[in-house]
Amino acid sequence: MIALAVVLFLNAAFNVLVWPRFYKRVATDPRARDADGKATTFLKVHAVLIAIALVLALISMIVGIAGLAGAL
Repeated sequence: MIALAVVLFLNAAFNVLVWPRFYKRVATDPRARDADGKATTFLKVHAVLIAIALVLALISMIVGIAGLAGAL
């Protein structure tokens, strides 16, 4: 169970460290906004994907903690 918890914590750490930095790059990409400054589909899709990755990071942390606590 400890090995599983470690993998879940590593997954969570990766998602929390990588995806917000990636969002900064996507948000400043010329494809992120149209001529009027409105968010394009490019930005919206990436924002949704990054949000999903961060939710999965939270779930990984919760399950990892539960596994270490013996709740699983």
